Amino acid sequence: MGSPFVLRLLFGAGILWAAEATCGYQSCPATKPDMLNIHLIPHTHNDLGWLKTVDQYFFGVRNDIQHASVRYILDSVIPHLLADPSKRFIYVEVAFFAHWWQLQTEEMRQAVQHLVAEGRLEFVNGGWCMNDEATAHYSAVIDQMSLGLRFLRETFGECGRPRVAWHIDPFGHSREQASLFAQMGFDGFFVGRIDYQDKAQRETRRTMEQLWRASRNLDAPVADLFTGVLPNGYDPPMSLCWDQVCSDNPIVDDDSDENNVQSIVTYFLGIAAVQAKHYRTNHIVMTMGSDFQYENANLWYKSLDKLIKHVNAQQSNGSHVNVLYSTPSCYLWELNKANMSWSVKYDDFFPYADGPHMFWTGYFTSRPALKRYERLSNNFLQVCNQLEVLADAQANLGPYGVANSSVLLLQGSPSWCGNACVLLAGQAVGIAQHHDAVSGTAKQHVTNDYAKQLSTGWDACEIVISNSLASLVGRKENFFYCTYLNISVCPLTESAQKFIVIVYNPLARPVNWNIRLPVNGSLYSIVAPNGQAVLNKVIPVSSFTRAVRHDRGSAINELVFQASVPPLGFTSYAISKLPGRDLGLSQLLKRLHSNHAKPGRNSLPWTIENEHLRVLFDSKTGLLNEIQNLDKNISLPVSQNFFWYHAHPGDEVDSQASGAYIFRPKSNEPLPIAREARVYHVKTEVVEELYQEFSDWCSQVVRLYAGQPFVELEWTIGPIPIRDKNGKEIISRFQTSLQTAGYFYTDSNGREILERRRDFRPTWNLSQTEPVAGNYYPVNSRIYIKDEKVQLTMLTDRSQGGSSMRDGSLELMVHRRLLNDDKRGVNEPLLEPGPYHNGLVVRGRHLLLLDTTGSSADQHRLQAQQEFMAPQLVLAPGEGPPYQPGQPSIKQFSALREALPSNIHLLTLAQWEPDSVLIRLEHQFERKESVNGSVPVAINLLNLFSSFNITAVQEMNLAANQKYEDMKRLFWKSDGGPAKWQPGAKWQLDPTHITLQPMEIRTFLVHIQLKRRPGEKS
Repeated sequence: MGSPFVLRLLFGAGILWAAEATCGYQSCPATKPDMLNIHLIPHTHNDLGWLKTVDQYFFGVRNDIQHASVRYILDSVIPHLLADPSKRFIYVEVAFFAHWWQLQTEEMRQAVQHLVAEGRLEFVNGGWCMNDEATAHYSAVIDQMSLGLRFLRETFGECGRPRVAWHIDPFGHSREQASLFAQMGFDGFFVGRIDYQDKAQRETRRTMEQLWRASRNLDAPVADLFTGVLPNGYDPPMSLCWDQVCSDNPIVDDDSDENNVQSIVTYFLGIAAVQAKHYRTNHIVMTMGSDFQYENANLWYKSLDKLIKHVNAQQSNGSHVNVLYSTPSCYLWELNKANMSWSVKYDDFFPYADGPHMFWTGYFTSRPALKRYERLSNNFLQVCNQLEVLADAQANLGPYGVANSSVLLLQGSPSWCGNACVLLAGQAVGIAQHHDAVSGTAKQHVTNDYAKQLSTGWDACEIVISNSLASLVGRKENFFYCTYLNISVCPLTESAQKFIVIVYNPLARPVNWNIRLPVNGSLYSIVAPNGQAVLNKVIPVSSFTRAVRHDRGSAINELVFQASVPPLGFTSYAISKLPGRDLGLSQLLKRLHSNHAKPGRNSLPWTIENEHLRVLFDSKTGLLNEIQNLDKNISLPVSQNFFWYHAHPGDEVDSQASGAYIFRPKSNEPLPIAREARVYHVKTEVVEELYQEFSDWCSQVVRLYAGQPFVELEWTIGPIPIRDKNGKEIISRFQTSLQTAGYFYTDSNGREILERRRDFRPTWNLSQTEPVAGNYYPVNSRIYIKDEKVQLTMLTDRSQGGSSMRDGSLELMVHRRLLNDDKRGVNEPLLEPGPYHNGLVVRGRHLLLLDTTGSSADQHRLQAQQEFMAPQLVLAPGEGPPYQPGQPSIKQFSALREALPSNIHLLTLAQWEPDSVLIRLEHQFERKESVNGSVPVAINLLNLFSSFNITAVQEMNLAANQKYEDMKRLFWKSDGGPAKWQPGAKWQLDPTHITLQPMEIRTFLVHIQLKRRPGEKS
């Protein structure tokens, strides 16, 4: 059934020069096989925000902070490339390039297209940004890469498709990132930063370049990626920087006393000889450029021309060194032609350190509020994308405005963001993945700008969602988006006598989701779509929440109930305030007044429980001390408390201080915020909670909802006090009786799990100099410890740093407030003033799962995905007019014929072109981690959706910028055994039988035809 459903997509059909293109490996300059070939790579590294905002960097304003202007870099480089066919240049950050492109004349655009077609201007990496690898979730990484690569494909055709991934500045490198790059069709990957000890040992062993086998689940070579470590990070060799921001002497070859040709050539040949000893072939690479360089490209190119001329002139005197302008892909091509067998790497490059007391593990947690906002924004973007597809044209042009999920369409605006467009959800979330954005390593005003861009994206996506829901529900409601529900603020629910709550589920399986709404009544009726009453309870807003929200809301109570939502659909609940008082609430309030206990006043242990779990607390301290899984008859002693590491200010041994990047505690043992907590207890039929107050700036609610198989811990931290002149790094630590022998486990960008071992690196000998910071790893979604029988798993709601500092323990860093800069360029301490200028308050959630080792994946895989793709609440007063005359109101809807199997995730459903939709299906289990989950699954794609018919299908690579059957990556010999399968080989698509193996993602572009809904006019 392949051919009738194959979508024939003509990429770049309108690009007339494509037939004459000589881009790719065939455009590479000639080298000399009997010589050492030195590939000079002219490049610039343009951060999408760091010391200046994105726009400040592009336009070149605020040069008092940093002299940098991206538009003038491109303006300066292009004429030099046009004037000299031998010259090369690479560019990376597509968000900047797309902005520059919009400002160019048609004549300049054609000239640039010609340069790209000849391989003289080469795009590498090709994402909207160069994303962080520790704190970015794989879903957001895929989306931002697809966004940039799509622009390049539409603008430059096949010649715009990068062959090389280029992450020269991210602070460590994840295995999942390499796997994603491989599945996007990249042939190689070059990195700039690896641990200083690792690099020294690699140079000695000559393993600076090797094959990275980046998945233990996907058959080789699907996730194999040739990876090279650059010799100087991404800077030029010392004394050879010829940019206007550098102070090195230019090459003077005139008849002058300043003539320095001989000394520079001698020096260059010397450093080349040293570098060549660390690499295996007769080809080496030198990066000639750095941050925001080439604003005056003449300085660089004139010196490079002279360097090439005078070094190559030595060949007549017997020199065996050949220097040439090159690109990363041309260098990679020469390595591939060497036909060598390469060593194989199976782990990752975390943590990264550039000195004995300089571990870059603080940024795993830095700016936790931004990290959470980014995660929520990505969640909102996925909902926006899905509803745009399900509502079709009505999503973009409806009663609530004109917009789409990629750009806000203003009158006369281009389809890509320029000065007439508003950056919105897709681009804003893409920029937020930048390695100085979600990482939390930008200046405060830049961080504020990232949040502003995300907010603009939310505003435009609200238009898409409102338009979509109105057409699907059949009513033009006055929709409300209550974005402060985590602090019990929602003007509609606080004041209205009745309202509706529409709960949209972006997952392709049904979910039950617990909802808390701020209200001022004490008795409510909730009616489900089938007319049945929904069990609900009203509980008082906590003193913790009232303190955090200040004057932003007035609710005294919270309405709590559980919503049941079908897959890829919504359920609408009608809520009404009832007269009278809830006797149960009155009794609860009396009990709270009498039970707000100081530790030691309770003779029996505090306990909360539901049908699955029981949680016990020490009667003397009020601290957690045991968890029981009632279904599996497991009892585990677990103590939990909050501690703080004293941030090191630097000393005579090493001046390194803890900062936005660096984590360096002054002591290996953290201090408890308190040794006991004031507690009070809330128990209802829908939820049971224990409130713990550790100090006036640290509190926690330990919560069990009815039917919930995990413990929820909602923590509130801040403002962190600094009057004692001590910077503080706050952790939540759990200590158990599990015998873990130094091992613990963390996720890689939310997907595969990596085994960690304290004070150990799998591929090199570690000399541990920071016993705490040197054992911290990025935790994007989960961390766990286990023995042969029992596993304790912690799920996070944002990226954090975590570790196991002793056997049986887990800890996650939740907040940081520091008094010193760590001298990595930001030049300001991580103080985060917050909205009231007294320090930032952060609230978050950890989910604690206790299960058998063999069954834990069944829980944490599904729950982690549900936390990431959480249901979206949209509220309205109700009783709005029909969307169209006579159209009935729909209270429950699903876009699927039936739910997907629980181990299959609908990763992407998004409008691609006006006539095509992008779909990604993902197997979310690893091999052998679940009896039922870790099995292949076959899906009938044509029969999956109920709201539209699929009329044509084309399978694509992961980034959707190349047909799957056209993926023909370079083949690399390895010491790790032969590859089993090559993409594109013997490929035939049957859309009625899409098989997904563990951890496999498959991507499709499809044509769809929407079905008419009841009462809808044609």
